[in-house]
Amino acid sequence: MSDKINPIRETDDEARGLARDLLTGAATAALGVIEPGSGAPFVSRIAFGLGPQGEPMTLVSDLAVHARALRADPRASLLIGAPGPKGDPLTHPRLTLRASARFVARDDGRRDALRAVWLGHHPKAKLYVDFDDFHFVLFDIADGLLNGGFAKAYALDANDLRVI
Repeated sequence: MSDKINPIRETDDEARGLARDLLTGAATAALGVIEPGSGAPFVSRIAFGLGPQGEPMTLVSDLAVHARALRADPRASLLIGAPGPKGDPLTHPRLTLRASARFVARDDGRRDALRAVWLGHHPKAKLYVDFDDFHFVLFDIADGLLNGGFAKAYALDANDLRVI
């Protein structure tokens, strides 16, 4: 029997801080969903931001495959973090979240606040944010895995990832 070393380090304040920095600094993310009908994984790039309460969010069109997928099955995975312009891309920090998606109804009292925060970070969205087929989606985080670079992996729970 082989003695394998657990590659996951004990989560500390430095890891929590790095994860929160990735969340607050991200304007895009990769979104993984389960495609309706086929049951196959599907990944797309989305605009990303944090809502007024620090909740991860996006704005999606009903025309997008990922919007239809989230309506059919709210389970999602988000990959946050981008490689820098130099060096090995795998040495740059990234955060994977497991989450559940919640669509915000157009008549929800929070929509105006979400809209204001969203446009503060994504001003070009003003062109389409009010189209009938666009909806805000909030992500309830279950947990996450932070890869802070070579040999720096951390498991995080929802509390570790709270921004506010």
